[in-house]
Amino acid sequence: MEAVFGNYILPCLCAFVACVGFTLIFNIHGLGKLIAGFGGALGWLVYLLAGSTIFAAFLAAAAIGVFAEVMGRVRRCPVTGYLLVALLPLVPGGGIYYAMRYCVAGDTGRFLSTLLHTFGMAAALAVGAMLASSLFRAVFSRLRPLPQKSKQRRN
Repeated sequence: MEAVFGNYILPCLCAFVACVGFTLIFNIHGLGKLIAGFGGALGWLVYLLAGSTIFAAFLAAAAIGVFAEVMGRVRRCPVTGYLLVALLPLVPGGGIYYAMRYCVAGDTGRFLSTLLHTFGMAAALAVGAMLASSLFRAVFSRLRPLPQKSKQRRN
């Protein structure tokens, strides 16, 4: 049980908290903060379960893309905020840092290896989110938000 908590639950909880913090920058309010945080935790869980590889990043981005599309339609809000906030924990910032560190140190082999892995991660995130969003919109193009009931004025 301790291994499950340390390997899956705690990292997903950290991703949730980080995403909720980033909702301040993206001007997401109320229940949207929790939804965006849940999207980040979902993406991180998919990434961990799929093996923490470039393909895992693609699957996580696809899961986040579908989640953001559904939540955007359910809440009648822009999908972009949910998508970008949920993708933030997966962005390979550490890979960029280490690639530049190896470059400055003159370690060309590790620099190129780290740089290519970082570019692969970034490309997988972009393609996964774009593909999931495009396929969702193509399949559910007839899905429209429910019309709101108009309030009748009493005179």
